[in-house]
Amino acid sequence: MADSVSSTLTSTSNNPNQSSTYLTNLWDLDVDSLAHCSSYLSLQDLSNMAMTCKYFRKVAYSDSVWLRWFREHWRHETPSSSSPTSGIRDAYLARRTALRQFKFLDPIVIDYFLDAKPFDHILFDKNEIVFSQGSLIRKMKICSMKSGGDSVYNLNDHKARITCMRLFSLNETSLFRSESQRNENLLVTSSSDHSIRLWWKGASQRCFRGHNGPVTMLSDKLLGHGIGEVLASGGEDGTVRLWSLSSSGKRGQQSLKATLYGHEKPIKLISVAGHKTSLLVTISNDSKVRVWDTTTSSAVRSSCCVGMTSTHGAPVNMKCHDSLLYVAAGSSVVAIDLRTMQKAITAAICQSKLYSFEAMPSKSLICTGSNDRAMLWDIRRNQDIVKPEPIAELDGHTGPVTFLHMDPYKIVTAGTEDYLVNVWEANTGTHANSLTCDSPEEQSGYSGCSAMAVDGYRIVTASYGGEEGVIRFRDFSDASCPIVKNEDDNASKFWSLS
Repeated sequence: MADSVSSTLTSTSNNPNQSSTYLTNLWDLDVDSLAHCSSYLSLQDLSNMAMTCKYFRKVAYSDSVWLRWFREHWRHETPSSSSPTSGIRDAYLARRTALRQFKFLDPIVIDYFLDAKPFDHILFDKNEIVFSQGSLIRKMKICSMKSGGDSVYNLNDHKARITCMRLFSLNETSLFRSESQRNENLLVTSSSDHSIRLWWKGASQRCFRGHNGPVTMLSDKLLGHGIGEVLASGGEDGTVRLWSLSSSGKRGQQSLKATLYGHEKPIKLISVAGHKTSLLVTISNDSKVRVWDTTTSSAVRSSCCVGMTSTHGAPVNMKCHDSLLYVAAGSSVVAIDLRTMQKAITAAICQSKLYSFEAMPSKSLICTGSNDRAMLWDIRRNQDIVKPEPIAELDGHTGPVTFLHMDPYKIVTAGTEDYLVNVWEANTGTHANSLTCDSPEEQSGYSGCSAMAVDGYRIVTASYGGEEGVIRFRDFSDASCPIVKNEDDNASKFWSLS
């Protein structure tokens, strides 16, 4: 691209009738001038520039460019290096990574006290925290929490316990969408009251009914490939039902597109296949796995089941990636090829039963939670091994690890019997930090971590006991006091206070 871009400079000689034209390409321009211009680009544009060619990458990686970004985010600090402007890009990226790994002592911490009731689910929705207690859904505005204002409002249309909560971007639907709503999310909840509700702008906009019993699970994604805006749900009645989100009528009339029969037990897990988003994967409580082709048009059907298998032990969680399905059940994790329904590999085997499971297949990593610890596994190492071995044991918990979060930077583990939440580096399993759900002196009667959600630099936990429950919110994005370990811990100090 760079060699195809040029500018034309025209100079006139003493003879007014003669002129000469000189072509100047980008390599003839001053590097410092280009770097100065590049310092005004966004990080996304800077990344795009670096991928254009070697010359632009050299400019995009200039210390002068990254010094501006470092000072813009941490104006009272300077990178710790041999000279003020050497290795600043590395220092900036290391600092951002450390913030995402919660390696700081001074995040913003806000506690919000509520009734002493169990917290079933909790989510981040941009500038809001959404959680459920029994049949009640509550939303908290984070900006109002920080300013000390009244930040909670209730959604109380469900009549029984909330069983699942999902967020879908309005960009994926045609519901209520205008230019100003492109970045908003739609909240979808299921309940033991046999209903599914769609929430937007603090109100229930749709109510779907059809299951002959409690709705147990919702699909993690909307089904695609030409079948419209379709949500899948599973119930205690053993059926899987497909709902059109674009159906008219506030009560969701004519929204039921299909009912899938075949499971004999309540539906435990539902996921959309990674390689083909018209394929739906379901697991019931008896560990039976079924794959459905949802492009079949009939309204009531069982013939669209295109694959079946089973797992050993009670299902815990599953993750679809490309054509593979990773299933955690009993005390092991197996990968099933959805094209053949055959087991591809055994990714993990634990000595005790599993309580939680998360996967990051793009980095070939999975994490399992068992009785008193979590374990990190490398899928690539275990492909040809009969008995897989973990690459790290993430111990330090008292009681089962029932909550797991995993992203490219960190793993976060917590349990219902433990007031500590532990943070680990995703690639190595090295311990990064320990956080509390509530103050240790307040532990009398508390149940440990009842719910947890993580979003980039932010984490929220919920616990309850005695006469109150507490939502604890932490934001590490502006933290400035790093955790400094001893030299024996091989910690690196890549920035310093100015």
